[in-house]
Amino acid sequence: MDKQPLVAQMIDQLRSAARIAQHASADAEREARTGATADEKRLDARVAIEYSQMARAQALREHKVRAELRALKTFHPGARRNGQGIGIGAIVEIEDEDTGAGRTFFLAPVGAGMALTGPDGDGHITVVTPASPIGKAVLGQRVGDVIDVTIKGDVREWSISYVC
Repeated sequence: MDKQPLVAQMIDQLRSAARIAQHASADAEREARTGATADEKRLDARVAIEYSQMARAQALREHKVRAELRALKTFHPGARRNGQGIGIGAIVEIEDEDTGAGRTFFLAPVGAGMALTGPDGDGHITVVTPASPIGKAVLGQRVGDVIDVTIKGDVREWSISYVC
């Protein structure tokens, strides 16, 4: 399976997030400088400070997103060899042992929580990173293995049903 379309979706989402953060930072910075009259600023200096802090936070968000974009430029997930344990670049389907509900994850170096569309618009795939509880649990595992994942204090038992 060619996973580059998934990486391309991630890049598109990150580019959009970077643009939004850049505009939000510029808007907050402009508001900090010009959003209140001199008299209003003297009476309530908190307004300018809050907008300045918001501008810095958005600039940091943009910086983080751009770092993730750089990481994706070198990310070229290849085909998985038979018998190979799950690694970064794998698509993993898991099934809840109790409910039978299934979920599909794309293990990527960045982009945790992103929602992607499967090939040909087939299904939804959630991005997980090796730092996440799910990512840590599936690394090195194989189809048929059962993993325990603690999410928000709740232990879930999942069976790995498919990997590519």
